[in-house]
Formats: sequence, C-alpha cells, structure tokens
Amino acid sequence: MFVYRRIKVGEKELDAFRIKLASKSLIVIVGNKGYIMCGYLDMAVADKFKDVAVRVSGVDTISQVLRAKVESCSKNAHRLGIYKGQPITEVIEIIG
Repeated sequence: MFVYRRIKVGEKELDAFRIKLASKSLIVIVGNKGYIMCGYLDMAVADKFKDVAVRVSGVDTISQVLRAKVESCSKNAHRLGIYKGQPITEVIEIIG
C-alpha cells in the first residue's frame, strides 16, 4: 500500500510518503531544504550525497514520525542546527 499526503505543520507544508512493506513501513517526509526518513534508509548514503537528512526509528505511520525525535542526522543537517534528540516539529521549521 502506498500513501501520499501533503501535510501542514505550523506554517510549513511538506510531502509525506508511506509505503507499507511486509512487516513495517518505509516513510519519508520531504521539505524544501531536506527530508526526514525512517530507519530503513541509510544515513551514510545521505551524507555521501550531501543531503540534509534526518532519521527517526520505531515509527510505522506518518503521525508517529511527527511525534518522534531525531535519532541521527546528516552532516549538512547538523550544520543547519539540527541535533540528535530534537523534536521533529522543530526540524520541520528548519527544513520545511
């Protein structure tokens, strides 16, 4: 199952994607400056491509991502002021 939603958090609007896999979901939320990804995706690859990327884990829905905290972030995300443990709602203000 594939789900696409345009979500609004504060004044920011982002594209949210969820693909249901065998046991979990692959989730990505995309803003203008970067994206939030679930644990299925690889931070080393995001760094390799110099992306502004944030990773969360233990989530299975878009709503859970929005309530999560940063597990890890790319070097370029860190340069924008994003840090481990930061609430995703604050990240959205930066990358939105």
